[in-house]
Amino acid sequence: MFSLKLLRQRQPLRIIRRLYSDDVKPPRRPAEHPASRTFRILGNDAKTVLSYFSTKKPQYRNYDSANKELDMFPVHGDVVIIGGGIMGSSIAYFLKERAGNGLNVIVIEKDPTYKYASTVLSCGGLRQQFSVPENIQMSQYAAAFFKDIKMHLGDEIDLQFTPHGYLLLATEKTVDQLEANFNLQQEYKVKNELMSPKELKSRYPWLNTDGIVLGCRGLESEGWFDPWMLLGGFKKRAQEIGVQYVTGEVTGFEFELMRDVFESGVHPTCFEKLKSVVVKTEVGVEREIQFSQVVLAAGAASGDVGRMARIGTGKQILSVPIPIEPRKRYVYCFNCQGDNAPAINTPMTFDPSGTYFRREGLGNNFIAGRSPSPDNEPDVKNLDVDYNFFDTDVWPNLAERVPAFEALKITSAWAGYYEFNTFDENGIIGQHPYHSNMYIAAGFSGHGIQQAPAVGRCLTELILDGEFVTIDLNRLSFDRILLDKPVFETNVYDRPQLYANVN
Repeated sequence: MFSLKLLRQRQPLRIIRRLYSDDVKPPRRPAEHPASRTFRILGNDAKTVLSYFSTKKPQYRNYDSANKELDMFPVHGDVVIIGGGIMGSSIAYFLKERAGNGLNVIVIEKDPTYKYASTVLSCGGLRQQFSVPENIQMSQYAAAFFKDIKMHLGDEIDLQFTPHGYLLLATEKTVDQLEANFNLQQEYKVKNELMSPKELKSRYPWLNTDGIVLGCRGLESEGWFDPWMLLGGFKKRAQEIGVQYVTGEVTGFEFELMRDVFESGVHPTCFEKLKSVVVKTEVGVEREIQFSQVVLAAGAASGDVGRMARIGTGKQILSVPIPIEPRKRYVYCFNCQGDNAPAINTPMTFDPSGTYFRREGLGNNFIAGRSPSPDNEPDVKNLDVDYNFFDTDVWPNLAERVPAFEALKITSAWAGYYEFNTFDENGIIGQHPYHSNMYIAAGFSGHGIQQAPAVGRCLTELILDGEFVTIDLNRLSFDRILLDKPVFETNVYDRPQLYANVN
C-alpha cells in the first residue's frame, strides 16, 4: 500500500511504481513503424470524412416512461428549433436542405395536431401591398417559392392558390398614404394598379364607392391559399430529409458559466451561455436536449419561452423582454343572400374601417373579420368566438360597403391567436444580442404564413453564413428594440389605431 505522505509530497510516479510488486514492470509497447503510423492516421482521417456522407443519426437516451413503455429521446442537436408551426418547419426545411447530413436538426412541438396553431387558423393570404421594403421582398420570395413549390416540397403539394389579389380602399384622409405605398411598391416591381371610384364601380358593380377616393388592386402574385397544406408540406419534406420532430413542451433552459468570455455590460467571469433546453414529454417526464444553436419560433408563446432564458427578467440587455404576446382574432363565415353579390373574381377587400372580406369557394360563401381596437382586446384564455362582435363591429361595415351583405347568414366562425409584436407589429428575425447562440423568428402579427419561406431561407443563411444573403433583414433584428427604432407598417385605414394585419 502507498502512504498519504507520498501523496502530500506529490510524487505520482513513485506511487505508480510501488503498485507493482517484485519489480514487475508493465510490458513496454513496441515502437510503431513510421509507415504504419502514417497509414493509421490517414485511415482515421478517411473514416472522419466518410462519416459526413453517411446518415448522421441523433444521439438517444433510453428511459422507462410512466407507463413502462420504452421510449427514445434525443439528447443533442446541432440546431434545436422551438416551435413546429409554419415558421419553425420552414427554418428546419431550409437548414437541412442546405446542410444535409452534416447538421442534426431537431424541432420541438407541443401540439402535433396543430389544433390551436396560428398557422392553420389564419386566412392564408399573400400580398405585396406593404409599406416596409422587407415585407414586400419577403412576400415576393414566397410568391416565387409557391410557383415552384412542387420542386421544393414534392409533387403531391397543392396549395389551391386563388390569385384574385388584394383590394385596398382609401378615403380622402388616407389617399396620400395609399399613393406613397404604391410608389414604393413600384420600386420593387410589384404589379398592381391604382383605380378611381369610377373604375372600381365598373369592375366591381357590387361595390359601394361612397367616400372612396382611390383603390389599389394587386394584379399578380396576390391572393390566398391553404395554410394547412403549406405547413404539412414543409413538415413532411423536412422529416424526409432527416429533421427530427419531438413532441413536448419547453419548460426551461440550462446554462453554462463561461468564465473566459467577456461580454459588454456583463461582469467579468459571469457570462452564462445557453446550454440545453428542458422538455416535458407527453408522459410528463422532463428531459434535456443539448444544442449548439437554438431557434425560438414559438409563435404567440415566444415571449413566455424567452423569459425561461431570462430574457426580460435578467440584468442589462437581458432586462428587455421579447415583446410578443397572443392576441385573439375572429374569422366569420357567412352566406350572402342578397342580390348583386360579389362575383367569383372578388379580391380580398379591405374597407377603410379595417374590415376585410373575401369569397370562400362557391355558392356565395364568404369570410370576414376585423381586428378590435386596443381598448377592446378579447380575453385570450380560450378561443371562444364572440358573435356579438360581428353584429356590432363587422357587419355594419360590410353592409355599407357591399349592399348585398345587408342580407346574410352566419354559417360558422373560428378564433385564432396572433403572435402579436407589441413593439411595432413586425417580425423579429435574427440573433439575440446576449444569447449569441439563440436566434429569434417570431412576432409577425398576422403575416407569418406568407413570410415563412423567406424567413426560413434567410435565417438559414444567418446561421450557416453569418449574414443575410437573399434579403437583408437586419432592420428587423432584436437590436431595434434595444435602440428604440421601431419599423412600422403604415396602413391606409381611417382609424390607424386598429390593428388589421390579416396576412
